[in-house]
Amino acid sequence: MLFACAATDDFFRSRIDHMIDLRHPLAVLASRMPWQEIEARVAQVFSRRGRAGVAMPDLDLFGEQVQRAAVPSNAGRPRVPLRIMIALLYLKHAFNESDEGVVERWGETPTWQFFSGQAYFEHHRPCDATTLIKFRQLLGEEGVEELLAQTINVAVELKLIKPQELARVIVDSTAQHKAIAHPTDSRLLETARAKLVEAAQGAGIELKQTFAKEGKEMGRKAGRYAHARQFKRMRRAIKRQRTIVGRLQREIDRKASAIGQAVREALAETLNKARRIVSQSGQRKAADGQPKLYAWHAPEVDCISKGKARTPYEFGVKVGIASTLRGNLIVGARAFHGNPYDGHTLAEQLEQATILMQDSVAKPATAFVDLGYRGVDADNPSVHIVHRGKAKRISEQERKLLKRRQAIEPIIGHLKSDHRMERCHLKGEQGDRLHAVLCAAGYNIRWLLRMIARKGVAFLQMVYLRLCQIAGLSPNWSPMPRMPLVHALSSSAHRLAFASI
Repeated sequence: MLFACAATDDFFRSRIDHMIDLRHPLAVLASRMPWQEIEARVAQVFSRRGRAGVAMPDLDLFGEQVQRAAVPSNAGRPRVPLRIMIALLYLKHAFNESDEGVVERWGETPTWQFFSGQAYFEHHRPCDATTLIKFRQLLGEEGVEELLAQTINVAVELKLIKPQELARVIVDSTAQHKAIAHPTDSRLLETARAKLVEAAQGAGIELKQTFAKEGKEMGRKAGRYAHARQFKRMRRAIKRQRTIVGRLQREIDRKASAIGQAVREALAETLNKARRIVSQSGQRKAADGQPKLYAWHAPEVDCISKGKARTPYEFGVKVGIASTLRGNLIVGARAFHGNPYDGHTLAEQLEQATILMQDSVAKPATAFVDLGYRGVDADNPSVHIVHRGKAKRISEQERKLLKRRQAIEPIIGHLKSDHRMERCHLKGEQGDRLHAVLCAAGYNIRWLLRMIARKGVAFLQMVYLRLCQIAGLSPNWSPMPRMPLVHALSSSAHRLAFASI
């Protein structure tokens, strides 16, 4: 049956708000998010640069006339609405979807389209998955921090968290893994050999020998010897791989210099990486001032030791997380490259949290940390740092509140398992920084949905119990957060009581 909606111009389609349950937490959050403010703050990144006018010699009564040269339009396809792109980033990390998965699921979920500001349901993808990559890069770290800050503002405006709770934060660090294979000398040397051959072929350099067959065989032998714990044979195979890569690197360097300086400069990065891998595979410790290379395509990866028995070493970047002491809302997330000491990251982490909470007129006054942040009180004079090492110097109340410090550990666990922080697929140091902040924004979106559902059920329960008391009926309430209230009303008398609201 076709019907027209009074509030629409489309006669043949009904609006999304007539198709979904507007009591759904995501629908409620869609109407409470300050979309216009978010778009206004990030729109400056996407402003088009106006073409400069070309001065023409024609003069009239009003002086020299400025005319624009006729340039064919290269605008191409119209831009995807800004709110849709922002909503896609929120939904991607809130519901643990990939770039391809979030655009596919968006075309099948009316609630997601309502959250994105759509008036009608559209059964197609909003954009290509690669558009999200370009959008993230244009946003930059400042833009994604704005998305995280707005989730904090919404939590305060909806009174889901008290503003004074923002003054007490828990700070901890974790490792954000990079999407790389486990680094071994044998695998890195074989990768270096293949990349050197590929670079030489691209530059038109003819090699005497590529060692393709022997290189692959040495890689397989090294893996088998390591599995059999025959380390002498394994080291012999790795030594041969190192010899092969060194020979190729010197031959390419020699022939590139003979061709010209431009070719040598084009191959400089590849030759430098190969030289580093050969050098580090021949010694256990890294050279002074030269960090080890753990992945050819991701030179920014650090080796982080967190003291875990199962995974003693993690390969990625260190990320600092700040959450409220009560309520478990994330108020800061930042990636720190170079594997710094935890205490040296505290000042930057608190500075970021202060900037993100400035709209709520709050800033961290007390930070609860673990023993990894000892000895940095002088670097943070405006913040009171509380940890277990100060047991005799803190008050009894702070000693009790310190027991809440462990609450950040499950937050980190949810960030990794439910919001994509377990493995970062974004490129470079900027990708690490963007990914950490977006994971925190996705966590806060899920936090807001849980709190909206809990607050709504509590309000309906209070109204229902009050009506039962007035009508003299025995309450028959089954508190299930995801169940509509009408399902909890089992008798016609209770439904009649609820209908009199």
